Amino acid sequence: MSTAKYVYLFNEGRADMKNLLGGKGANLAEMTNIGLPVPPGFIITTEACIDFYSAGQQFPKGMEEQTLEKVKLLEEETGKKFGDAEKPLLVSVRSGAVISMPGMMDTVLNLGLNDNTVEGLAASTGNRRFAYDCYRRFLQMFGDVVLGIDHIKFESVLEDQKYAKGVEFDNQLTAEDWQQVIEEYKKIIKKETGEPFPQDPMEQLFKSIYAVFNSWNTDRAIVYRKVHKIPDDLGTAVNVVSMVFGNMGDDSGTGVAFTRNPSTGENAIYGEYLTNAQGEDVVAGIRTPQPIAQLEQEMPDVYRQFTETCTLLEKRYRNMQDIEFTIERGKLWILQTRNGKRTAQSAIKIAVNMVEEGLISKEEAVTRVEPEQLDHLLHRRIDPKAQLEVLAKGLPASPGAASGVVVFDADKAEKMSQEGKKVMLVRMETTPDDIHGIVAAEGILTSRGGMTSHAAVVARGMGKPCVCGCDALKINYTAKQLSVGDRVIKEGERIAIDGSTGHLILGEVPMIDPELSGEFIKLLRWADEIRDLGVRTNADTPEDAAKAREFGAEGIGLTRTEHMFMAQDRLPIVQKMILTTTLEERQEALNELLPMQQEDFYGILKAMQGLPVCIRLLDPPLHEFLPNVEELALEINKMELTGADAGEIKDKEALLRQVRSLTEFNPMLGHRGCRLGITYPEIYAMQARAIFQASAQLVKEGCDIIPEVEIPLVMEANELKFLKELVTKIAEEVQEETGVQFDYTVGTMIELPRAALLADEIAEDAEFFSFGTNDLTQTTLGFSRDDAEGKFMHHYLDRKIMKENPFVVLDRKGVGKLMKMATEQGRKVKPDLLVGICGEHGGEPSSVEFCHIIGLNYVSCSPYRVPIARLAAAQAAVNNKEQSK
Repeated sequence: MSTAKYVYLFNEGRADMKNLLGGKGANLAEMTNIGLPVPPGFIITTEACIDFYSAGQQFPKGMEEQTLEKVKLLEEETGKKFGDAEKPLLVSVRSGAVISMPGMMDTVLNLGLNDNTVEGLAASTGNRRFAYDCYRRFLQMFGDVVLGIDHIKFESVLEDQKYAKGVEFDNQLTAEDWQQVIEEYKKIIKKETGEPFPQDPMEQLFKSIYAVFNSWNTDRAIVYRKVHKIPDDLGTAVNVVSMVFGNMGDDSGTGVAFTRNPSTGENAIYGEYLTNAQGEDVVAGIRTPQPIAQLEQEMPDVYRQFTETCTLLEKRYRNMQDIEFTIERGKLWILQTRNGKRTAQSAIKIAVNMVEEGLISKEEAVTRVEPEQLDHLLHRRIDPKAQLEVLAKGLPASPGAASGVVVFDADKAEKMSQEGKKVMLVRMETTPDDIHGIVAAEGILTSRGGMTSHAAVVARGMGKPCVCGCDALKINYTAKQLSVGDRVIKEGERIAIDGSTGHLILGEVPMIDPELSGEFIKLLRWADEIRDLGVRTNADTPEDAAKAREFGAEGIGLTRTEHMFMAQDRLPIVQKMILTTTLEERQEALNELLPMQQEDFYGILKAMQGLPVCIRLLDPPLHEFLPNVEELALEINKMELTGADAGEIKDKEALLRQVRSLTEFNPMLGHRGCRLGITYPEIYAMQARAIFQASAQLVKEGCDIIPEVEIPLVMEANELKFLKELVTKIAEEVQEETGVQFDYTVGTMIELPRAALLADEIAEDAEFFSFGTNDLTQTTLGFSRDDAEGKFMHHYLDRKIMKENPFVVLDRKGVGKLMKMATEQGRKVKPDLLVGICGEHGGEPSSVEFCHIIGLNYVSCSPYRVPIARLAAAQAAVNNKEQSK
């Protein structure tokens, strides 16, 4: 059985071998092959790293022998030799993951130096100070990276030496000074490891390769991969590169530059460099680098060559490049190129400009911007120059930033807002009762709840910043204060939150308003040309609808009528409707609500005229509109203790009994959705009448309206049949009463597994399906969303039982399978069946892609995620082009 090929010279590789050679190695190979000045070297593959871990952190068979062969070839190419006292070969050993992980893994420079070769380096360069500077750097890096000795121990020796010599910077120390430092470094290594520093360059090399492989699984690398959703099984390559030196005098230097500005996207080289320095000096900040433009004055020929290289690499990779370089005695060497990290603003500008320059296509441009990056451009954000006092960190539940005075009660938040004050609503968790406070607040902060909790979902829908699950927060409603550790903040004091980072910040902070550039608008226009999926919005008010339309929404995929019942002028009527014991009394309350609901639907249909509006009839359990049981009991207790009127106490006790009678053990699976409509058909009849009377009024006014009436939580075809007949009967009555004809459709939400399994039967009476994936995820996985996210979901993610939180990223294997089945079964009955999704997943890029793959007609999401969904839908079309044909 032949041994796998684990080691490649640069000239044996190509850019398209990234999965095997790592990003850095593949690019070094590509640059070598196109003739750029790249120091000679070789790459140990990611397969070697994977096999290293499979073998219990032992080098795989054949890897060491292949490495020795490549070292010999490197010696022949450079005319230098490992361990040679006259012309020593020195190398760097660097990591090189498939997906760039800047700063997360380890590097060793100047490998090959020892007590003999340092003299050879000094003689061959004529610079003893340079040679001993390189040796002390190597000892320090080897001690830290390979031997695991705390770098502070080395830094302390260096600081003591500078102090003793009366100098400020490293480059002011002499060769003799460095020799003293080196002896101290060797003592540290002997003391910490029990072994002397290894003088054999081959031993140094293999120990360094071992350390780089091990760095793949350091805590920081694991956390970085988790944050950036990089798989853990890719492994890292190791790049062994002959050293070139930027610290050989004033005609040498080192730097990093981008081919375009990574912050603004401006088409100009952006970067910095240091003369007489090695690469880590730029990163360490020991000396202040010079802007790259200064290089034109100091070394004009090198600068010209560098700008030509930037142009060549950008055209070759057709992307903005991040380039590391070294200048050794006036000669330019390119050490690395990779696609540069950039801000959202820069990503958009670069993508659009490159299309206009003919470098890339529109299809490529829409894939160059991460959809989630758009969030940063659509909301107010904290000025990055501001000095912040961060008190705690929660979940970044809804992006944007806001500041205001702390308020713990929704009523008070509304009152203070009406008085012109900016307030921050702080709650342990929010409920639908708090909706008016959420509307009034600048932002919402909760100590409980997850990314899809009530506060998070409602805040995202309104485009308000929200931080949830900030468990460092201790809230005392009685004392009207919150505390973080020893820090106490009272009601009325000012705080700020950053919904993009989850930070709670003390005091007021300076904000920057969002500005949508011409490039932003152009990129989204291209996305609209490319995508197949429609993009609607979830909106409950004309204001939300107008904002979503401004962001490019093509209709409303979900209007939640229960939010309309929460207004303070309506809640007493709603409660009267719920608490009545006779049909006549309930009808009386419904008659009061009818004109209010009609006005709601009139406003939202008018704001979206010409586009479809899907209106979900009442969905939540009725007890959600009633006072909290515990708060009522406490109120009665307080009334009794303070000698309140006996009649008032009796009324409150009667109310408490009624509320308790309506309270359910598991309300999410209880008396809600279409079950309410079947038990109390008069409620759905009132809502249908309000929709159709608003429709008739708008048609009279010459408006083009497209209402879609949605029946929630159906699990049986007969439920839909019964309620569709009710809705149709009301529509016919309104048409007859008004003499106005209008079009409408009746459909259902698919949010229960049984509904998905029986989709063909349900489709007989449904004119559209809309997947309610929040509930479908709960009922498919058997997870209570808030309990799962609050108690055990992080264990599932940390232990890789699940790759993603299924309430954030659609569970394709389970929930997705049901969606695919329901779509196919429904369209067997009705080939043109309209099918969409209206859960929070409708604005999440991976979930949007899945909706494209299974052939949905549209996704629907909160207004501020509409641009994200538009871009994600275009990327789905580009990335699945073959499937779309």
